[in-house]
Amino acid sequence: MTGIASGGDQWIRRFHPAAEGAPRLVCLPHAGGSASFYFPVSKALSPGIEVLAVQYPGRQDRRFEACVRDIGVLADRICEALGPWTAGRAPAVLGHSMGATLGFEVAWRLQQRANLTVRHLFASGRRAPSTRRDENVHKRDDAGVIEELRLLNGTGLGLLENQETRDLMLPAIRGDYTAIETYVPSSGAVLSCPVTVLTGEQDPKTTLDEARAWSIHTTGDFDLKIYPGGHFFLLQHVPEVLGLISKTLAPISG
Repeated sequence: MTGIASGGDQWIRRFHPAAEGAPRLVCLPHAGGSASFYFPVSKALSPGIEVLAVQYPGRQDRRFEACVRDIGVLADRICEALGPWTAGRAPAVLGHSMGATLGFEVAWRLQQRANLTVRHLFASGRRAPSTRRDENVHKRDDAGVIEELRLLNGTGLGLLENQETRDLMLPAIRGDYTAIETYVPSSGAVLSCPVTVLTGEQDPKTTLDEARAWSIHTTGDFDLKIYPGGHFFLLQHVPEVLGLISKTLAPISG
């Protein structure tokens, strides 16, 4: 099930109605992920929080569009799509893995270009923008990319067993890996919003020191939440994470 947020806009999906004046939460998927990853989140938080899930090109109903292989360009296009949804109303942002980095860049652009400070950034499953690793999954053959997904215990692995489905999914996955593995953070980018970092204590992609390094990317409050689990720890701790989001946004939801 999918929902188009407004007037044929392919970027923003609103799956469930929200109460009038409810806080907005923009949700950004992981590499290879789609807006539907956040359907359960939207269902659980509605109607108290309005979830806007971002659909990147190159997957699901946008599968015939070219992937955006640059985080900066992708952030630019998302900010443009969010324009009608941020006029006079600052959203919170939640991103997992690649989506966390993208959320940082989107929040930075809104702060710099629209003079809009997002209410909160929830950065999940990703090391700080200032930390670097030499990674080249995007250069591997198909078997190598799938091996990486298995290492991370990613979602939808069963779909990759089918050749036809695999041929549809891998271009988007590879395109996203190209974007995140070649990412260079915006020069001088420091947010002024509160930042909460969520990380799995066994995540091979993020050490605790790399997670703590997010603290230098904001002048606002910083908090680090550590959960048992690996890269997709979120799936094992849905009630706790959604409770945290609800509690964080509730005091200023009125």
